[in-house]
Amino acid sequence: MAALRTLLENLEVKAIHGTLDETALDREITALVYDSRKITKDCLFVCIEGANFDGHSAAAQAVLKGAAVLVVQKPVEVPQDAEVLILQAENTRYALAFLSAAWFGHPASKMKTIGITGTKGKTTSTYLVKSILENAGLKVGLVGTIEVIIGDTHIHAENTTPESYVLQSYFAQMAEEGCDAVVMEVSSQALMLHRTQGFVFDFGIFTNIEPDHIGPNEHASFEEYLHCKGMLFRQCRVGIVNGDDAHWRQVTGEHTCSLETYGLGEGCDIRATDLKLTNMNGKLGVSFHVSCGANGPASGRPMDFDAQIDMPGRFSVYNALTAIAICRHFDVSVPDIQKALLAAKVKGRIEMVKVSDDFTLLIDYAHNAMALESLLTTLKEYEHGRLVCVFGCGGNRSRLRRFEMGEVSGRLADLTIITSDNPRFEEPQAIIDDIVTGIEKTDGAHIEICDRKEAIAYAIDHGRPGDIIVLAGKGHEDYQEIKGVKHHMDERELIADILKERGISFSS
Repeated sequence: MAALRTLLENLEVKAIHGTLDETALDREITALVYDSRKITKDCLFVCIEGANFDGHSAAAQAVLKGAAVLVVQKPVEVPQDAEVLILQAENTRYALAFLSAAWFGHPASKMKTIGITGTKGKTTSTYLVKSILENAGLKVGLVGTIEVIIGDTHIHAENTTPESYVLQSYFAQMAEEGCDAVVMEVSSQALMLHRTQGFVFDFGIFTNIEPDHIGPNEHASFEEYLHCKGMLFRQCRVGIVNGDDAHWRQVTGEHTCSLETYGLGEGCDIRATDLKLTNMNGKLGVSFHVSCGANGPASGRPMDFDAQIDMPGRFSVYNALTAIAICRHFDVSVPDIQKALLAAKVKGRIEMVKVSDDFTLLIDYAHNAMALESLLTTLKEYEHGRLVCVFGCGGNRSRLRRFEMGEVSGRLADLTIITSDNPRFEEPQAIIDDIVTGIEKTDGAHIEICDRKEAIAYAIDHGRPGDIIVLAGKGHEDYQEIKGVKHHMDERELIADILKERGISFSS
């Protein structure tokens, strides 16, 4: 329970039904609710206008159920004699964020908060930051696309950034667990819907931006996408941005924080130079040197050391730099940074699984043409035998994606093994046929093996010295959706089963 006065302390509202006097402000609220199905007596109900349901339409229902206070952003219909206080806010999603922060006792103020936004690199960067800070002895919570981590508890994530009430509840649990910091992915949708309002991030990070999430129920244009990403830099104390990205100045154009840059370019405050691709017993990675640029930031630990990350490609260096630029402010030692970068592993993001000393096998979430092209182009930079790509496409989704992914793999891979992903309500073979249509625009070799385990087994059984085999599309997902049913299927378990059936002992 909490007094209404406490919940409204950082929020501007006006009473449009009833009176907001001392008696009202002292009233004890039993619950903060934004789902009309969870309305209880003496609760505060926030009317949210969603894509499929408008909470304002449940105002009369809330009164009947005994809600003490409604927060709205537009007029609602309730009986004139209803004993309910109705408060109008400019935006109820914005209001919910501040109400939620107050309801849970402002837990973000009890930890260092790190928010990472960008088109790519958010997930990997959050895990790298967590790894480095924990190597330095801190306890770190995580909120991201794959999961929420609170101490030893792992919670499956429904959204990249959860609704503000849920987010604040996670923060409260992290503070209770004694977390020193929380690192989280911040999506543009979440910023647009004010899910991260109600507190100020200690650090806001921008990784990169490309045209993405443009369309119905997402962003109307690339300009809006840029604007929403930029909202983070009006809600943080220190902004840390990729100075090599062509759009970083647009993203931070209205910033209210101090700014630092990282990247490979000479003008960046924190730089990586002398990049060298590494391949140690099938582990692909990059070594590089970290230093402060000529105009590097005066505060925080100075940077001048060699580092290596066992993840392939230039984008892995950017992810590592993101983490280094953040952790520098926590005064983490160089050995802790170096150790953590080598140990870091992100489920389903260029995740290497050891199956042989002769060839490399990795799992990645690349599930569209842009991501697959980036991944395969990166892997081709390494000295290798064949580049083998095992992938399928989801059913009940754009057929264009299948044509495009087929063409990308046919053009860049030496062998494509086409298999099933999440067929949903489509026939797997029909999806495979569409992928073949794309591949046949190229000279790329391909075979079809519908069963995903059999496809993976074929790739392992026919692996040659120096090969790089990539299982694309599923990544961190541990299921296969068929005819509306999600069947458990984790590629790591499939690989383990395949090796066991062949009497081979390897650990990832």
